[in-house]
Amino acid sequence: MLRYIKLTLSATALLLTSACSQNELQGEVTVLRLGHTLDTQHSVHKAMEYLGERLDYYSDGTMSVVIYPSSQLGTEREMVELLQIGSLAMTKVSASPLEGFAPEMKIFSIPYIFRDNEHFWRVLNSDLGDELLSGVEDFRLKGLGYYDAGSRSFYTNDKPIETPSDLNGLKIRVLNSPTAVATVRALGGAATPVAWGELYTALQQGVVDGAENNPPSYYLSRHYEIARYYSLDEHTSVPDVMLASLPVWESLNEQQQTWLTKAMEDSVEYQRELWKTSTQASLEKVKAEGVTVITPDKAPFVEAVKPFHKSFEGTPIGDLITQIKAM
Repeated sequence: MLRYIKLTLSATALLLTSACSQNELQGEVTVLRLGHTLDTQHSVHKAMEYLGERLDYYSDGTMSVVIYPSSQLGTEREMVELLQIGSLAMTKVSASPLEGFAPEMKIFSIPYIFRDNEHFWRVLNSDLGDELLSGVEDFRLKGLGYYDAGSRSFYTNDKPIETPSDLNGLKIRVLNSPTAVATVRALGGAATPVAWGELYTALQQGVVDGAENNPPSYYLSRHYEIARYYSLDEHTSVPDVMLASLPVWESLNEQQQTWLTKAMEDSVEYQRELWKTSTQASLEKVKAEGVTVITPDKAPFVEAVKPFHKSFEGTPIGDLITQIKAM
């Protein structure tokens, strides 16, 4: 009930500020409000700040971005709902939960389909990557671009993950995505969806035995304080997706849409460079905090998910897997 009241109050406040923005459209400045769940030290937050700077530059000060970080406006799902009703202009979500809106997005939760980072970005920057982004438009959302979220790996409280069999019987937190659940099950774990903002407590109280995420998120969330083993199996590469409210996007004129698109492109390039630095620094910092970082042989993990890959044969997702492997 408390969460519902919080969301309702947030939505009401945003509706009021949205009305103010419509007045500003008639004046000098169009204000776009952006909410997300990440820490302000995260490279994606810094890239969002850069997005605002570039939008201000391209629009000659006639457009601006106001950012609400650290789940101030609710969970990813709640902010997506605010986008759909036009009460929030933009948010960042992980691609995996978007499969509830665009089924093709489940491709990112399928393990070991990208050979390396270069292959991953070749796919995202292709026509196929654009088609995946446009798949959310039927749900009053506009895909603006992809941010780098690296590769997801397992971290656990009490024992290291060196082979898939080490996951047997462990409750592993996953994104709220049926395919993410199926991936962990394919590797032998018991998948348990938990909201990001609730995960620290869930690890602390033993609700889950571990989770999976990229190095910067593992470090900045301070999950390393509880989950002391980090295994770099790099099973999936799930990008972050910047979404805009389709009603808000359509309220912008063509020139404003062009400015926002260019600012987003600059932000993406900026974040990719930040990500490389952040990933290495995060690994060094958790090691300095006494975390055991394991680099397992990936071959047994790849072998373990082959039946999972095969299960998509003859489906649209199977066709996407074939296209991606051929790139």
